[in-house]
Amino acid sequence: MSKIQEAFARGKAFIPFITCGDPDLATTAAVVREAVANGADLVELGIPFSDPTAEGVVIQAANLRALQGGVTTDKIFDLVRDLRRDVTVPMVFMTYANVVFSYGAEKFISTCAAIGIDGLILPDLPFEEKDEFAPICRRYGVDLISLIAPTSENRIALIAREAEGFVYIVSSLGVTGVRSEIKTDLTSIVAAVRANTNIPCAVGFGISTPAQAKAMAGVSDGAIVGSAIIKILAQHGVEAPKFVGEYVRTMKDAVREA
Repeated sequence: MSKIQEAFARGKAFIPFITCGDPDLATTAAVVREAVANGADLVELGIPFSDPTAEGVVIQAANLRALQGGVTTDKIFDLVRDLRRDVTVPMVFMTYANVVFSYGAEKFISTCAAIGIDGLILPDLPFEEKDEFAPICRRYGVDLISLIAPTSENRIALIAREAEGFVYIVSSLGVTGVRSEIKTDLTSIVAAVRANTNIPCAVGFGISTPAQAKAMAGVSDGAIVGSAIIKILAQHGVEAPKFVGEYVRTMKDAVREA
């Protein structure tokens, strides 16, 4: 069992997403520590990219702020090295294939393993092209996390059978962002995943309220929240860590009730 899977073994998981370097890396570090202290089971760290095609306006703006602030991949690696002095929960990177390509896939993934990154999410990497990275990830023990969307349909079984770490289920069509209602038939998607793998699955995209988190964790193994957290960071800036911590605590409490 990988470290990521162990995070789900203790019950329903709450997974916050944080864009590294928004508004600065010191704040990112403080936000991660507050999130973990308040119940985050796994942390998804976004490496900013100039064209984040899966993201809505909230996370796009966070990417832009971080890049304008001078964030680089190497600085984010240093951030993780610092976090790993006391943060023990699994951490995964969410970024785009070009970030890994431009850095050098072998160098990027081997560094992930060396600094304590447990998994990698590349939302613009088609399942059919994952062999660009999958063998290197396996070599270094970094889980390449697969995404399943409402449009995956007859590919769900195939993706699930080859999944590692956890399966990221995309709740809705379109990009990330807060949604007032999630209408996708997630129960049937989760059932198809569970029929083909024992690896846990968590739902992301659009979740912002405790009620939504509880509902999503009720049909899956956990809930992933990004845009709602990034909104708190945009509102409070360097003062955001305590507010993010409070938010994470309410969301984790909701997930526990699922």
